[in-house]
Amino acid sequence: MTVLTRWEPFREFATLQDRMNRLFRQSFNDVGRDESLTSTSFAPAVDVYEDEHKVTLKIEVPGIDEKDINVRVENNTLTVQGERKIEKEEKEENYRRVERQYGSFTRTFTLPTTVDTDKVSANYEKGVLNITLPKKAEAKPKQIKVNVGSEKQIEAKGPSKAA
Repeated sequence: MTVLTRWEPFREFATLQDRMNRLFRQSFNDVGRDESLTSTSFAPAVDVYEDEHKVTLKIEVPGIDEKDINVRVENNTLTVQGERKIEKEEKEENYRRVERQYGSFTRTFTLPTTVDTDKVSANYEKGVLNITLPKKAEAKPKQIKVNVGSEKQIEAKGPSKAA
C-alpha cells in the first residue's frame, strides 16, 4: 500500500532553524554570560530642544549611578560619557531574554557659538540627565521697535508760514 504525504517546503527550514538554535544555545552556554553582556556599548536616547534663553539636552540613562557619568565641555564640544554596569548577584540566573544594554557609552555634541560654555550645568534625576546650556547675552533675540514715518515728514505736514 502506498502512503501519500503532503510535501511542505518550509518544514525543512523550521527543522534547520531548530538545529541552529540548539547549536547557538550550546556554544553560548560555555561562555560566561556576564562577559558577553558587558562587552557591548550603546548610545542612550537624547532629546535636544532650544528656546530663546538656553539649549537643553535630556539624556535617558536609567540604572547608571551619577558617579559613573562624566560631562565635559571642551572647544565648543560637549562630551557625555558613562557606563551601565551589570548587577552581579550571588545566584546564577538563567536569562531568557536580555534587552537592556550594558557597557560604556560616549555621546558628543558640537555646541553652537551662542552657548556660554562657562555656565553649563547638569542635573541627574529619575534616570534622566538634564544638561542646560545657557545662551550668551548677545545671542539672545532683541525686540526692535518699529517707528512709522519720520520726524521730518511730520514737520512738513504742519501749517506753512507765510511771509
